[in-house]
Amino acid sequence: MPTRKKTPAPEAPAPDTCPVCKGTGEVAVPVRVGRTRAETDHRQSGICLTCLGSGEATDPD
Repeated sequence: MPTRKKTPAPEAPAPDTCPVCKGTGEVAVPVRVGRTRAETDHRQSGICLTCLGSGEATDPD
């Protein structure tokens, strides 16, 4: 009896990734310190406001 050929599963369409965070849901935010709020070279991760952390958003334009 001949074996059946398996057909590959159809690929799911790629989700629309956010252009700002590149699909991660996080962006680098500069850290400000001191009374004068001097900006340093340090960064901390923050939530992407375009996609609200989901990583999936369409271009606003």
